[in-house]
This record gives sequence, structure tokens and C-alpha cells, in this order.
Amino acid sequence: MIQLLTITDIRNLASLTLKPSPSVNILYGLNGSGKTSVLEAIHILGIARSFRTSRIKPVINRKSEACTVFGRLGLGSGSIPIGVSRNHREESLQIRVSGENLKSTSELAKLLPLQVINPDTLRLLEGSPKLRRNFIDWGVFHVKHQDFFPLWKRMQKALKQRNSLLRHGRINGSELNSWNLEFEKAANAIDKLRSDYIQRLTPVFNQVLSALVDLEDLSIQYYRGWDKDRALNEVLSSGLNRDIQSGYTHAGPQRADLRIRVGKGSAVDILSRGQLKLVVCALKLAQGFLYKELQNKQCIFLVDDLPSELDIPNRKKLCGLFEKMNCQTFITCVEKEALENCWLPETEVKMFHVKHGQVELDENPGQQRIRQAESLEIEHE
Repeated sequence: MIQLLTITDIRNLASLTLKPSPSVNILYGLNGSGKTSVLEAIHILGIARSFRTSRIKPVINRKSEACTVFGRLGLGSGSIPIGVSRNHREESLQIRVSGENLKSTSELAKLLPLQVINPDTLRLLEGSPKLRRNFIDWGVFHVKHQDFFPLWKRMQKALKQRNSLLRHGRINGSELNSWNLEFEKAANAIDKLRSDYIQRLTPVFNQVLSALVDLEDLSIQYYRGWDKDRALNEVLSSGLNRDIQSGYTHAGPQRADLRIRVGKGSAVDILSRGQLKLVVCALKLAQGFLYKELQNKQCIFLVDDLPSELDIPNRKKLCGLFEKMNCQTFITCVEKEALENCWLPETEVKMFHVKHGQVELDENPGQQRIRQAESLEIEHE
């Protein structure tokens, strides 16, 4: 949970500090005011990069050479300071946690697990399998970090070496066999972790989806990246000529996918955009619920333009699930009225008006009602 957030020179946010609610935070304002940039800053704090671009230069304020995000995270009964600084050089990155330099962004990601829901999130269903692999690996990483991350690095190294041998025609002798064996071991272990995770995620996803939309025929199916009825070494051996011709490895966990179907057809071809958005939201929320169940911790949700393509009843359903998860959520919208009445009176909602790169805290109508009720009770007594 973020207790304090300070942003310096992220796009049009020159300098601002806010104390967010541990529950729901709504950032509203006109397009271009800086709402999404606040979410982007939180993402940089948690992963050291933006969710809007792979390059850091567009993120930094045009009048500055560097950007910095500082946060104070509540962990258990205490808190720790985290700071991330980037400058125009792509390789330049400084991460400080409790006054110590941190070299690994994976260690940073462990401290601040984030889920992003935005208009581009539909690409999770419509885009390449890589996006869905990243979705699976987010869950495996945060649930089985000590097991998964070393295996993932081993697999990537073996895959890189094998592809290099294929491209250079070095397929004779023991070197290719050695990297085949290393690749196969890491691949099978990664597949087991991914398969176990999807098996746990599926019933949670089905429950969340049923709370949002009635799609009884929808299913998620994990594809491991090679024939489920054949061992990977057999597949690699039989496909060697094709791998040599193309210069890369066709089979393996680097080809894994999550297939979302309605009946026997692809969900993307059958569902409306509104339904697809609810399916994506259900996938992301299911990860949050499962993370809480397995780790007894909360992830933080960054939700950009929640009202987009969702009518009022569906907005309320989604907001109700955020309340049920009891996680810290940051949500943007243009008009605050679009989300103002979506919460229970006891939910701690903070509304921030974002205007020209500045953020002002609004008086929360929900909290006003609580205080008015308390005042009436005191007067009555």
C-alpha cells in the first residue's frame, strides 16, 4: 500500500505530492490534465518503467533531464521508502529502497505488485501470445518468485544459445545436445509452474466473471508451447530441420499461450467490445484475488478511464469487486460523477482533481455523508 507519493518531472507533472487512500483513489479531470501520468508514475515506482511506452525519454518532462518518483510503502506494522530515478539515457536507472541501492527491477516488482487495466488492456485478448504469456508469468512470478525467476533466466539463456547455434549452422557435435538438455529441463519446470498457476486461477476467474457478466460458455485454456502428448525433446528432434531453416526454436515455453474461447470459437471473434473488456477485467481481478489468497498480500490496481465502454450497472459491479478485494486502487475518469455513486458509504474514497499537472484533494461526498450521519447521532443523544 502506498502511503505517500511524490512525483517529479513525469510528463506535465513537474512536482506534486499526494497522500492516497488505502482503498479507492479517483483522479478526475480533462484529457491531457495529467491523470494517466499519475498512474504512469506509480508504475515506474513499481517496475521502473512506463506502461505507455518502452522508452523513458517521452516520459520525462521536456524541461528536465530526469524524472523521479518517491513513495512510502506500508508493509505490515511499518513502512519503507522507495525511490526510482531515470534520466534521458535509456540505461540510466537508480533504485533506492530504505536507503540502499537496488540493482534488480525484479526485487522492486516484488515489493509493489501492480495490475494495470486501461483501454489498451483489450490487447490481452486481441494481441500477440506474448501479452498473454506476460499475464501468466506475472502471476507465477509473484506466487513462486524464488522458483520461477531463476528458471526463466535459465530457459532464456539456453534458448538464446540454441538459436545462435541454429543460425550459424553449428548443429553437429555435443554443443547443441547440451543446450537442448538445459532448455528442456528449464522448459518443463516452467511449464509445470505455469500449468499449476492457471489451474488455481481458473475457478477464481470463473467466479469473478460470473459476478460481472453471464458468459457460461467462456473458458480459458493453457497451451504450453508444444504438443501436450509429446515430450519436448522429441518435438525438438523432429522439428530440427524447420528450426535450422528459420534460425530459431519453434517449440517451447516461449510459445506458450492462454486461449480464451466461447464454446469452440475465439472470444475475440464472438464477444462485443464491452464484453471483452469485462473478460479482461475479470482476468486481472482474478489475479488480484488469487494473489491475496496465496500470499496474504494485496496488489495495487491502476485503472485508467474506467467508465470507457462500460455502462453504469457494469461500473458498479466492477467497483463492488474492488471493494470486496479491499485493495488499494487508483482510477481515472474525466467527470467525477461517473464514479461518484459507485461505492458503499463506508468505503474510504479520495477524489483528486487533476488540472494542468496539479492535483487537489476534493471533499469526498461519501465521507461527508458518514460525518453527517455521525453528527445527527450525536445531536440525537
